[in-house]
Amino acid sequence: MDFDLTEEQRLVRDTARDFAAREIAPKAAEIDKSGRWPSEIVAKMAELGFLGMAIPEEYGGAGLDNVSYSLVMEEISAACASCGVIMSVNNSLFCDPIYKFGTPEQKKEVLTACAKGEKLGCFGLTEPMSGSDAQTMATSAEKVDGGWVINGAKNWITNGPHADYILVFAITDRSGSKVKHTAFLVPKGTPGYTQASPDHKLGIHGAHSCTVFFENCKVPDSAVVGNVGEGFKVAMATLDGGRIGIASQALGIAKASLETSVAYAKERKSFGVPISQHQAIQFMLADMAVELDAARLLTWRAASMKDAGTRHSMQSAEAKLYASEMATRVAHKAIQIHGGYGYSTEFPVERHYRDARITEIYEGTSEIQRIVIAASLLKA
Repeated sequence: MDFDLTEEQRLVRDTARDFAAREIAPKAAEIDKSGRWPSEIVAKMAELGFLGMAIPEEYGGAGLDNVSYSLVMEEISAACASCGVIMSVNNSLFCDPIYKFGTPEQKKEVLTACAKGEKLGCFGLTEPMSGSDAQTMATSAEKVDGGWVINGAKNWITNGPHADYILVFAITDRSGSKVKHTAFLVPKGTPGYTQASPDHKLGIHGAHSCTVFFENCKVPDSAVVGNVGEGFKVAMATLDGGRIGIASQALGIAKASLETSVAYAKERKSFGVPISQHQAIQFMLADMAVELDAARLLTWRAASMKDAGTRHSMQSAEAKLYASEMATRVAHKAIQIHGGYGYSTEFPVERHYRDARITEIYEGTSEIQRIVIAASLLKA
């Protein structure tokens, strides 16, 4: 197996690293503290082609591979996890399914604009009483002349307050032993489509999310993404790729935690020497580095399999599970290395710790990843 990056992948990574260091990292603490939407950074990511990275150029994308996407996600997230997940949602949860399952008209009119970053998309699966168990979904769509009428609510919709489109999933058939879902592409401004105020969260304060409501929201037949009754297939295929994005976000958070800890350990002194000379600190740094590299390899494997067109449900779940839990462990050690300063908002590691925690929850909790992995093993 070749672990070397291609020249193009290194160039893309280095471009993202330079951009993140110059234009994102200096603003990250302020974005976290104020909770503002980083509109100027989103616009710059669009200019760089980071909002539709794996989408072909004919549809407004950068035409790059998913390994490049993972590399860029890591660099952006290392600077600001909020900016990383904004990018991830538009790439993984919106552009990818529209490209895979959308009609030619949807690709031309919607995908092209969103892949360019001229417009922004979001993904509506989770509900107030339905998260991991899609069979308990309450949002429904009723067939009427010329279209569908959607009723229900979706919550924790990242990018929701600012998105121009939502890919929403609704039950369209309850007649069988299992309900059938259908995916719909709904533009913001459609009558009956409203939003609540942005959510207040522990971390990723700049990545706004909200609850979205549908009240007799009528959409035409042309709004259906994929086949009627096959929305669950669309959602699961989308989440397989989305988990690569969140694993990469977790890599970035852990990378920032480790790099900050190494620098601090060289400067901070105790008992007359830098704390980096104490074995207790060295062992923590070593463990952090090993876990980060292991998670990175798992993530690159999943991304490579997606690029090859190989089924990667188990591998994406493994990457997302390990990387997300790793990020929390690494950020935890980073605070410990910083001591009292790690608990202070004057240093970035407490932000990394708060930002890391969500990666174990959204786009499939750690428990769901374990179910996916076990199911794959037991099918063999």
